[in-house]
Amino acid sequence: MHLEFLVEDSSGAAALQILVPRILGEDSGHTWNVHAYRGIGRLPRGMKPSSDPAARALLNQLPKLLQGYGAAWRNTEVEAAVIVVCDLDDRCLKAFRGELDAVLAKCRPAPTTRFCIAVKELESWYLGDFTGLRKAYPRLSEKLPKRHPDETQHGTWEFLADMVLKGGANSLRSRGGPGIGDQKHQWAKQICPVLAIEGNRSPSFQYFCRAVRGLAGE
Repeated sequence: MHLEFLVEDSSGAAALQILVPRILGEDSGHTWNVHAYRGIGRLPRGMKPSSDPAARALLNQLPKLLQGYGAAWRNTEVEAAVIVVCDLDDRCLKAFRGELDAVLAKCRPAPTTRFCIAVKELESWYLGDFTGLRKAYPRLSEKLPKRHPDETQHGTWEFLADMVLKGGANSLRSRGGPGIGDQKHQWAKQICPVLAIEGNRSPSFQYFCRAVRGLAGE
């Protein structure tokens, strides 16, 4: 099986580059590509892809991308699928998933696709394994936070920053957008190699793992 991962930013791509081979196994025989976009963006009106070359965000390009994969794999013997990974942020999960399904339904033909939505942000996957966090950051408290990793409230990356960084989220905000992005890359590199694949408390991470393994026939 060949998998094409579409993710909204480069820090998410860095996380998947580490997590996918851990989920499938280094010698699984499966192949994959990870494509990072410039933010999540928004689905275009009428589901038509934006003609603006500056609109390189994931959702802006999604109709065109899915249609392209469907056309490329039509009448071939290639076993392939697309996995779209993005943050829920402040959206309604049911409504957002419905919008994504509507985009896929308009593809002729539609590629095999799974939408994996991190609730509310990809950092919730890290919060799903406190043991892994403590391996990456040994000075963390032994006490498990009461917050559920997929809890529907604001501030997942801020919550993680308060846990592991001196000065917490306020210090990280002072670095601006590029500084926050750099820190998210660092989290991916430090946490993903030790993040528990089995037993992770984040339901959205569990869903992602099931989707990847299910498409791979495992």
